[in-house]
Amino acid sequence: MGIIIEKATNSDIKTIQEIATITWVNTYTFLPEGQIDYMLDLMYNTKSLQLQMQEDHQFFLAKLVNDSTNTTLPNSINNIIAFASVSKENDNGIFKLNKLYVLPNNQKKGVGKALLQKVIEYCKQHAAKQLQLQANRDNSAKTFYEKNGFTILYEANFEIGNGYFMNDYVMGLNL
Repeated sequence: MGIIIEKATNSDIKTIQEIATITWVNTYTFLPEGQIDYMLDLMYNTKSLQLQMQEDHQFFLAKLVNDSTNTTLPNSINNIIAFASVSKENDNGIFKLNKLYVLPNNQKKGVGKALLQKVIEYCKQHAAKQLQLQANRDNSAKTFYEKNGFTILYEANFEIGNGYFMNDYVMGLNL
């Protein structure tokens, strides 16, 4: 069994939504009641994801590969166990890692790192100078990103509507 990383298409939106829902419910237990549902609906509804893909957000999927069969593997959704999204932020060479989520049963197995490396490779191919991301200040993902060379650039509170905020670290990796 191994992992391959492929570009996502519109036909993968349902799977992306399922992985996002599972990982968010498991990860963001510290958010106020209702905020997860609000954010998932805001950022992961079908129209929003289609628009993101049309606006040059590149999505990648991490798939479990079983060389001997073509069956769905445990702890996966259609063999997909994770996804990431990256986009060009501005003309100064700044790209943004918008999303990177791994199904809980597949975390800490190198999947996130493999996806991150694919995103970094994509950024370098597109002449990026820096990859930035936002990580919630209460999310342990900050440690993952620091282990992979990111540093905290600043803290920010982003109002996202409905009285909710994202209290994040903005982190960066020079490429």
